[in-house]
Amino acid sequence: MTKRNTQIRRNAIATLVSRKGDVSVEELAIKFETSEVTIRKDLAMLERGGQLVRRYGGAVALPTEAINQELDSLVSTVKLSLAEAAAQLIKDHNRIIVDCGSTTGALIPHLSHYKGLVVMTNSLNVANALNELESEPTLLMTGGTWDAHSDSFQGQVAEATLRAYDFDQLFIGADGLDLDRGTTTFNELTGLSRVMSDASREVIVMIESEKIGRRMPNLELDWDAIDVLVTDEQLSQEQQQIIESNAVRVVRAEK
Repeated sequence: MTKRNTQIRRNAIATLVSRKGDVSVEELAIKFETSEVTIRKDLAMLERGGQLVRRYGGAVALPTEAINQELDSLVSTVKLSLAEAAAQLIKDHNRIIVDCGSTTGALIPHLSHYKGLVVMTNSLNVANALNELESEPTLLMTGGTWDAHSDSFQGQVAEATLRAYDFDQLFIGADGLDLDRGTTTFNELTGLSRVMSDASREVIVMIESEKIGRRMPNLELDWDAIDVLVTDEQLSQEQQQIIESNAVRVVRAEK
């Protein structure tokens, strides 16, 4: 298969997902007469290019809100501001969990200011970044089964590892926030997030305000599991009141 044919197939996949809204890996493999492994690689590349969202067993079209996002540089600025605000909630010698994701990953440079941290993660990217810190926090990995959709370890082994520990704080991102239910995602692998929450005394969700109100099929953490929500200044007063009515503290990050 030449690079040109690969690109043609990927363009066709992106068009099909946009038209249908929801396709499976099996369906795509049959249609394009290739292996499911190849299709998963295609979907991974298309997701990185912002053309679709992978989910367990297939892919879905991007939500309208995501299509209308501002430039990546502006989004990154927001994520950095969230990380700075979230880091201020940490104390020396805390035992924390940092979940996979670019928003939570932005937290890592700020951890160098703290002494005696113990940090558990299911992300190789986060683990590698932690290893570069001069403060040398104690690093723990969940282990488990590698999930290419989330670029993280998931599954029963990861869950069992987490249950063996007790943590002060969990820092976790979200694909969306349903004001009626809590954090939501397209990913069906939500079990580890709930175990992380159960293992932590304080659960801190880091999310851009543009994702608030975004409804997705799978509930990840309900309101009872969330203690603090860190977001940006664009959060409306009405949204803040609804969130706070669920006994969740709201922290607005300043740019």
